[in-house]
Amino acid sequence: MTTVRAIDYHTAGEPFRIVLDGMPEIKGTTVAERRIFAQNSAEIDAFRQLLCREPRGHADMYGGFIVPPDDDGADFGVLFWHGDGFSTACGHGTIALGVWAVTTGRVPAAAEGVTPVTIDVPSGRVVAHVRQTAGAVTGVVFENVPSYPVARDVVLQTSRGSVSVDLGFGGALYACVEASALGLSVVPEHYDALLGIGREIKWALNDIDLAQHPDDDRLSGIYGTIIFDDLGDTADGPHQRNVTVFADGRVDRSPCGSGTAVRLALLADSGRLGTGQTLTHDSIVGTRFLGRARPVGPAGKPGAIIPEVEGMAYKTGEHIFTLDQSDPVGTGLVLR
Repeated sequence: MTTVRAIDYHTAGEPFRIVLDGMPEIKGTTVAERRIFAQNSAEIDAFRQLLCREPRGHADMYGGFIVPPDDDGADFGVLFWHGDGFSTACGHGTIALGVWAVTTGRVPAAAEGVTPVTIDVPSGRVVAHVRQTAGAVTGVVFENVPSYPVARDVVLQTSRGSVSVDLGFGGALYACVEASALGLSVVPEHYDALLGIGREIKWALNDIDLAQHPDDDRLSGIYGTIIFDDLGDTADGPHQRNVTVFADGRVDRSPCGSGTAVRLALLADSGRLGTGQTLTHDSIVGTRFLGRARPVGPAGKPGAIIPEVEGMAYKTGEHIFTLDQSDPVGTGLVLR
């Protein structure tokens, strides 16, 4: 009998399952190396399948394996996983990890004020700034790796006509397209169509030269498609609503943390988001992140910013998952 213990959170509606124990060693000297090991290990991938697939998960499940950090500068490391494998970045997961680390005492925190939780992820080092009031967590600001525009106005022929796509990097590479250009809106009623065209755009662009990371091939490829409605401007800055279709047709219920980082970089680069302004970023289910951009400085890539994405995560349960070796369903099943 295989037994795995986990604790679940959701961030703006998107699940995040933190695996506490029951895992075999994931080898490597850095988190990026451990991700490659996990991808190539049938044993480790079996645990991902067990926790992600039905009957213990679902098609859009998300989670992470806690691993050692790259060095003493971080509190811990994490390998992010989903229904199709292991990702390089996850903002909603980072927010959940910050809440978990503070509320469980993994990272000591004062009852009042902000505690930084520093986490090594495959794309670099990120920080969850966890705010507490009277000993209760009241919010988290996710500080991402430097994020930047990659390409503008990439013309693509799709099943819904010719569209112009922007590419940006926020720990992973995303394609961004306005929903109206596809004849759609970011509403639950258009879910199936949004999923289909998001998947189509991702695979159409995944292997082009622009999708190859110039410094680290492990970060190459289009991770997801961000389809957005532009809702104008508030007194503080732009207001947009998006759905992010990631991996091979997985749909983010939250506004997508690393995707929000990309939207911040693109909006700042275009002049739409100024210093001190806030992006109000809504999801297809009506949940919200707030995003702000800090300049990187002259040493960064052109248009690079440090994204700050504000949100909150909530605990949904604790679990002891088991796998009976005689179970014919094994590590689970997938219908979509």
